Amino acid sequence: MKRSQILMIIGALLLAALYLFPLWKITLLAPQYPEPLGLNIHITHLSDGVQFNDVKNIDLLNHYIGMKHLPTEENVVAKKVEPFIEFTVFPIVVGIMIAFGLFAGFKGNPKLYLTWFVVMLLLGIAGLYDFYLWLSSYGHNLDPNAILKITDPETGELMGYQPPFFGYKKILNFEVYSYPAMGAYLMATGMVLSLLAFFRGKKEKN
Repeated sequence: MKRSQILMIIGALLLAALYLFPLWKITLLAPQYPEPLGLNIHITHLSDGVQFNDVKNIDLLNHYIGMKHLPTEENVVAKKVEPFIEFTVFPIVVGIMIAFGLFAGFKGNPKLYLTWFVVMLLLGIAGLYDFYLWLSSYGHNLDPNAILKITDPETGELMGYQPPFFGYKKILNFEVYSYPAMGAYLMATGMVLSLLAFFRGKKEKN
C-alpha cells in the first residue's frame, strides 16, 4: 500500500473521534461560581464540561433569563423542547464521510482524496454556520415572561444573551469562552492528512 493511501485512510478514520470527543466547548465563569461551568457539544448530544450537572445548571440559568431549554434527552422526553435534528443527521453524515474516505484510500485515487477534502471543508463551513444560527436563536428568541428581564436602554427591547461563536464575550456578570474541542482538532488533522495524501498521490503517479 502506498503512503498516500495510508495517509488518506488514517485521515478518514480520525473522523471516528467525533463519536467519542466533543466538537466544541463553551465555558462560563462568574464570581458566584467557584468552579467554571462548561458545556461540551458533541455530534450526538450535550455533556458536562467541567463539573457534574453543568448542563443542567446552565440550562436553569438560561431559562431564568428567558432562553429556550437546551436540547438534552431529558428535556426532549419532557417535551420542553423539540428534538435537535442535527444530533440525528450529523452522526449519519460522519459515517458516510468515513466510508467515502476509506473507499478513496483503498482505491488509491488522488482525485478522490481531494474530493473528500473539499466535501469535508464544505460540510465544516455548513456546520459552523448552523452552530452560529443555533447560538443566535438561543440568545435572542427570549421568553418575554422570563423571571429576569433586562432591556436595552436605547431600544427598550429585551437584551440578547448570544454566546460568542468563537472566542470571548462578557454577558452580564459571566465571562463566556467558546472554542473548538478535541473532536474538531482531530477532524481538522484528518482533513490535513487527506490534502497531504492528494499531493503525495500525485507524486507517486509521476
